[in-house]
Amino acid sequence: MNIVRQQLAPVYDALIELRKRRVVPFDVPGHKRGRGNTELLDFLGEKCVGVDVNSMKMLDNLSHPVSVIREAENLTADAFGADRAFFMVNGTTSAVQCMVLATIRDGDEIILPRNVHKSVINALVLCGGIPVYVPVKVNPEIGIATGMEAHEVEKAIKEHPNAKAIFVNNPTYYGIASDLKKLVDMAHKAGMKALVDEAHGTHLYFGEGLPVSGMEAGADMAAVSMHKSGGSLTQSSILLTGPNVDGEYMQSIINLTQTTSASYLLISSLDISRRNLALHGREAFSKVTRMAEYAREEINDLGGYYAYGRELIDGDSVYDFDVTKLSVYTQGIGLTGIEVYDILRDEYDIQIEFGDIGNILAYISIGDRMQDIERLVGALEDIKRVYEKDRNDLYCGEFIQPELKLSPKEAFYGSKMSVPVKEAAGKISGELVMCYPPGIPILTPGELITEEIIEYIDYSREKGCSLMGTRDPECMMIDVMV
Repeated sequence: MNIVRQQLAPVYDALIELRKRRVVPFDVPGHKRGRGNTELLDFLGEKCVGVDVNSMKMLDNLSHPVSVIREAENLTADAFGADRAFFMVNGTTSAVQCMVLATIRDGDEIILPRNVHKSVINALVLCGGIPVYVPVKVNPEIGIATGMEAHEVEKAIKEHPNAKAIFVNNPTYYGIASDLKKLVDMAHKAGMKALVDEAHGTHLYFGEGLPVSGMEAGADMAAVSMHKSGGSLTQSSILLTGPNVDGEYMQSIINLTQTTSASYLLISSLDISRRNLALHGREAFSKVTRMAEYAREEINDLGGYYAYGRELIDGDSVYDFDVTKLSVYTQGIGLTGIEVYDILRDEYDIQIEFGDIGNILAYISIGDRMQDIERLVGALEDIKRVYEKDRNDLYCGEFIQPELKLSPKEAFYGSKMSVPVKEAAGKISGELVMCYPPGIPILTPGELITEEIIEYIDYSREKGCSLMGTRDPECMMIDVMV
């Protein structure tokens, strides 16, 4: 990484120059630097609204970058150790979908774990790809899916030698990392691409003592959520590619779905955040690691809770663990994760990332302070004292891997009818059902609905999980194949 060049921020500098020129706008957006919407101006401020501008020569164009945006993307590629980097303003969802759309055609197979984000499944709906799911283990103590085991991936490759790619989460929402380098090598040996979802892995490129990053492992593509742990604005992301990927082809794939009215607020936030991470990321994430490890130790000392970490590593299904993820199993105090999540928000004004049946996740990153950690630990201690109860009626939240009967595309676009979820056993789902966050589907289009899945959906609803994905806003009805 060229530290001298990493001090540059070309998009940011171009916007500062634009502001100095006091250009009269006869283009969009129609608020005209906020003058046409004073309430918006008062809320966001002139500095923000004043650079919410349209593409022009001095600011480049995200759909066909040739100057300041291209320079900023090149700096990002250098900082992340990639051959090319592309700024994404439709979130990491679009970056994940572009990886799949660039690699998979109608009828092509892709090897992946079932606990992928819904964006992967939606991409398969669009391109007609066929998922080949690798079985994943479930940790029986905390009820979370672990990583992809190398021998299971090897088996999938032998059984599906014509698959075009292997897709890997690095890490999972909970911090679990597979043996990414080995999986990438296996993919390449089989003539397949290695695609990596690093929505929760920006810091892997700059921290120490963390799981290997996608580019370091030799992956062909990686989708990275800069806005999660990297400090950029929500919805801003990057797509990284290796040397064996045609960059101009990737730009054309991106342009299929990405907006032509890209926000310079998002673009400049990527530019500024990349500079910050390149210059200060190692120091910043060292602090993040220390805070997370301190919180983990303090929470475990409370009793009842289990803030898990590197002790889960077994060299295979949990090859490594991202210690910046403060994942906590809560059922030891008789409460589900979603119940603790709600209490923290409603009673203590603490908003954590998510709660599921068994766990909560507090996302710790470069903006956190030690006093915030202390407040969280204190609140969890108080919740244990006030709300602790018997846990006999609690379900562990075991990960269920449904049976795929139709391709996601066939099911999504096929003839369907709506039935009550309670009466859907034995039918094939025509839509997606999930708890969000984390956004991992309980059911995807084309999967067989079983009594076990229905019971899990009902239990999730009963405990307060936010169910979504169905046409029915209440998720009481579901579209099934006819």
